[in-house]
Order: sequence, then structure tokens, then C-alpha cells
Amino acid sequence: MGLITVTHNVDFCVVGGGIAGICAAVSAARHGLIVALMQERPMLGGNASSEIRMWICGCGGKNNRETGILEELQLRSLYQNPYKLYPVWDGILYDLVVSEPNITLLLNTSCCAAEMDGSRISSVTGWQMTTQTWQKVYAPQFSDCSGDSILAPLTGAEYRMGRESKYEFNEQISEDEADCKTMGNSCLIQARKLDTPVRFIAPSFAKKLTKEDVANRRPNIENSAENYWYLELGGDRDTIGDAETLRDELIALAYGMWDYIKNSGEFDADLWQLDFIGFLPGKRESRRMVGDYIMPQTAISSDIHFNDTVAYGGWPLDDHDPGGFWHIGHPNKNGYTPKPYCIPLSVLSSKNISNLWFAGRNISMTHAAMSSSRVMATCALLGQAVGTAAYIAGKYGCTPRQAREEHIDEIQQTLMYDDCFLPYIKYRVSDITLGAELLAEEQSDDLSNLRNGIDRNNHTYGEGEQGAFIKLGSFVKYRLNEAEYVESVRIIFDSDLDRLTLPGDDCERTHTMRANVKPDSPVMHMPLTLVKDFRLEIEEDSGDITVLDFKDNIKRFADIGIGRKIRSASLVPVSLWDGSADGKAHIFSFELR
Repeated sequence: MGLITVTHNVDFCVVGGGIAGICAAVSAARHGLIVALMQERPMLGGNASSEIRMWICGCGGKNNRETGILEELQLRSLYQNPYKLYPVWDGILYDLVVSEPNITLLLNTSCCAAEMDGSRISSVTGWQMTTQTWQKVYAPQFSDCSGDSILAPLTGAEYRMGRESKYEFNEQISEDEADCKTMGNSCLIQARKLDTPVRFIAPSFAKKLTKEDVANRRPNIENSAENYWYLELGGDRDTIGDAETLRDELIALAYGMWDYIKNSGEFDADLWQLDFIGFLPGKRESRRMVGDYIMPQTAISSDIHFNDTVAYGGWPLDDHDPGGFWHIGHPNKNGYTPKPYCIPLSVLSSKNISNLWFAGRNISMTHAAMSSSRVMATCALLGQAVGTAAYIAGKYGCTPRQAREEHIDEIQQTLMYDDCFLPYIKYRVSDITLGAELLAEEQSDDLSNLRNGIDRNNHTYGEGEQGAFIKLGSFVKYRLNEAEYVESVRIIFDSDLDRLTLPGDDCERTHTMRANVKPDSPVMHMPLTLVKDFRLEIEEDSGDITVLDFKDNIKRFADIGIGRKIRSASLVPVSLWDGSADGKAHIFSFELR
């Protein structure tokens, strides 16, 4: 007997289960598409998983934290994972995906073939190593969230790899001539500080490092921000084709660095124990897909506001030298970026493959531009944008290009409904909300902000308060002129986007996971500004009152189904996660839909 082929017929197939792929799959599934998520690893998360352990970084600046599905994940981690343990984090990612009934998750499945129908992909096939079966997925839409853009060589999708000449796009970079060089890969270290000394005996393959070798890469083991990202190699080679050789060299380098820290006598490292070394390198760059638009560094630096904005970035132009660890001098160059800057939908679908989306570090940008957009919080936004756009394209039976050209407003409004901030664009509040009478037990001047279409305090909307402060235990109410059908109630709470109410230093407060563990590492908790308990009181068409109580809320975005005619709806914030029940709740949106 030959090997079995298992077939799946879905609406949308996502290849790659990193942060971008997770957000693409979950967003599409929540909007009703039947989704297959094909992931070559035994776990989800990609660079953010326990196999690699890179931080989820994103846009800097006040109130610029990425929301949507990513904020849902990070708040859930604060609740379930206060000690920042990777086994718990891996489970949170897995739980998010398997809890969606519209997603078929194909783990341990490496995409290795595609069938084409002209310029369209008709199916992709992956080898599932655990079951020794071929997994074949048919779909009208596909998204490559694999990082390495595996669907490019399999489908003939146009792509680029390497650095452009500064003259091609008139970029403010240093390369006079284009080349094939990229940023490299890293194998990270995680360490734990104990109460008693522990020794380290290096394996025979460990690279013997000298004082000169670490002169420009000197570790700071006591610093909470030390995650050894500079243990980087491969940018001057092929980060895909040479991956196995690079992995061997990176592992030797990582063990060699830890040997140097423990045994050179230059560090007070007796109490530090090696807790983790990644055997799966984290990649920064390989193939980049080509879309209808290739976004250059100048579009970021010039802060262009695109008509088809669906996401944003704000990490620096963080370009790592291809020589990596062995480069003499600083390992990277940081350039200024506006915070936030806009990213258009035109960089998220293929120029020549008519039903192919992509999200992650492989989007249609120049090397210089993607040095900023490649970080995972930005990739999460790109993934959610693609999942939402695929839903709209499926709704109208159109291609990605047609969805962008004909339905961009609906894509943007759907993203913002789902709590994805789009700079300089306002969410359009429903007519039923705008036409209702807004009442409160305690009147205040800021109540109108609950329906102004702005869901955070952010400089792109001007200065000033965009939310409302509601006394705990008191109500804010919409009273309708006559009973109307209400599908849902949408609420946006304050989840402390800058994480100022969390313990520890800036690194501990703002990152979901930590690099190194100390006996006094802070124990996380929910943001103290977030509403913990709240109540909805619905006046039915009959005049009866239905009370819905919500306890231990851990979400910034609440989308509560109603699905019937009502006369009024009252929101009563009861308590905050700071334990108080007599202060005020900070709420950005309260809407009937």
C-alpha cells in the first residue's frame, strides 16, 4: 500500500502557524470562514514559541500598543501565566486556535507542493511527519505566513531576496549595489539565577570565545533585557539553503558564549544556570513576496497615509549587519520611524498569483523597510488584516486585488470593529447608537466619547481624552426611541496599553515573556485599569429586564451577542482589577450594533 492522502476542502488555507498565521486564521474563522492552518512545527507561535523564544516587539511610543487578537493573547497570558512560563504560553497559543470550531489545525505538516490552475492556487499539500500522511488542502484563497515564503517557489509567485540598491527606490540606505545578503538567524539563550552556585561544563562542540570576540557583544547577564539576540549568523549566506550548517554554528556559538560567561572569570556568574538554548534558529529575513506595491523605506520615513491602510508599524529601521556576530563593530543600525506609520493592503497580496495573500516578515517591502515591519507585534496586525480581508473577499467572491479596490472601507471598518487601531482613520459608529439617547447615572462632559469612533488616546487623533470615566456601580445607558433589533453590544475597555500598572522595569512590563529568570523576578497581574466585573441590563421589547453579569473579564474588547429587539441597554462597570469598587472605570467605546 502507498501513503495515504487526506484531503480538506476549506474557504481559506493559511500556511505557517507563527504569530501572523495564528492571527490570520483566527480572524478569518471568527468571521465564518472554514480555515485550515498548516504548521510544520509541533507547536504554534514560530519565533515567539518555546522552541525559539524571541520577544514579541512592535510599535514604540505612547498608547501605540497593538490590540486586536494580539492584545487578547497578551492579556490572557497576564491572567494565566503570571510567572511568564513558556509551557503555559505555548498552551495559550494552542488554546486560542483549537477553541475556534472553524479551524482545522495541521501540526507537524510541512508544505511541500502546490497545484495551480493558471494564475490561481487550487491546492497545497504538506507532509505530516507524525501520521506519515499527505495532507492536501483545497481552497479558493491561500495565505503564506510561513516566514520563508514557501509558496513562492511552489507556485511561481514573484519574490525578492537580499538588499536593494539605494538607487532603485531612492532609499536613504548605504548599499550602492544590490546583493543577496540579508539579516541572519539567532539561537537564543535563557538563564536562571539560583540561590546556590552551579558550574557549567561546556560540550566539546562549543565555540571557544576570546575577550576580543565578545568585545562588541559583551553580555549583561543581570539586565532583564539581555536575550542574546546578537548571537546571529548567516546574513552573508543563504538563510534557507544553509540553514542546517548555520544551526550547527549558532548552537556552538551559543554554548560558547555561555561557557565564556561562566568560566572566563570576567562575570559574576556563579549563581547563574543555563535554562535554555534554542536548537531551532529564529530567522529575521529570507524571501519577501512581491505585491502590487513594494513599500520602500522612504514610505515609512515620510509617514505616508495610505488609502488602503490596514495595519501599522513603529519599530525602528533595525538593520542587522549580514556578518552577524563576527562583524567588527555594532551588530545593527537603528533608523528613525514615525510611531505609528501606516502599512497598506497592497503589500499583502501577490502581484501575479491571483488568490494568494501573505503576512509576516515576508510581505512586499524592500529589505530596508522590512527591517522595521518584521517584528512580531506588527506581524500580528498584518495577519489579522489578511484574515479579515480574506473574509471580505470570500463574502463577495472576489480576488484579493478586487477586495482591496472595491471593498477597502468595509475591510478597514471590520478591523476597527475588532479593536484593530488604524492610524488617522476613525471607526464608524452604528446609526442605532448615534440615534439613541445617551444617559448616565452621573452625567459628565466626556460621555459623548463613548460613541466618537476613537478607541484609544493617541496623537494621530489629536491631543485630549478620547474615553469616558464612569463611576463604578453606576450606569451609562442608550435609550431607543422605539424598540429596534440589536445584534450585539461592543465595548472597549482601558487595558493600560503602556502597561504602567504592571510590576518590574520597562522590559518586564512591556514584554509578554522574559529572557532571564531571577528569584525576585516580578509576578505579573492584570492591568489595574481594566474592568474586572461588569453588568449589562437589557430592556426587552416586552419591557422585561434581562441582566447579564460578566465576572473576571480579561478582555479589552467585548463583543456581546444580543440578537433581538430591545428598548434600552445599560452598562454598569462594577469593579476594576485593582480591587476597587468605588473608583471610576475608563471606557473608550459602548455601542449597539
